[in-house]
Amino acid sequence: MNVLVNIDTTSNKEVIVSLVIDGNEIMHKKPLDTRKAQVVLPMLEMMLQKQQLTLQDLSEIMVNTGPGSFTGIRVGITIANTLGFLLNIPVNGHKAGDPVEANYF
Repeated sequence: MNVLVNIDTTSNKEVIVSLVIDGNEIMHKKPLDTRKAQVVLPMLEMMLQKQQLTLQDLSEIMVNTGPGSFTGIRVGITIANTLGFLLNIPVNGHKAGDPVEANYF
């Protein structure tokens, strides 16, 4: 099974996390009423649990690198790079452990 997670924290209005499981996308958007760093991982965990999956089932991570909110971009990229490193999976097509960088412009 191929499980891809997409993380988009570039907006100041919402956070978007989606799972693509064997080509089928499941998306969850959350309006920001709390800090982005405190929203993304619980969203991902909830989505995985609903599909009876764990972090170890992820095969790849995609993250929006910008442009967008300066802090938001850093939050999304940090989460993606950390998960990619810990799970030994690629982020934005980069080999595991090769960090993705922000595009602020």
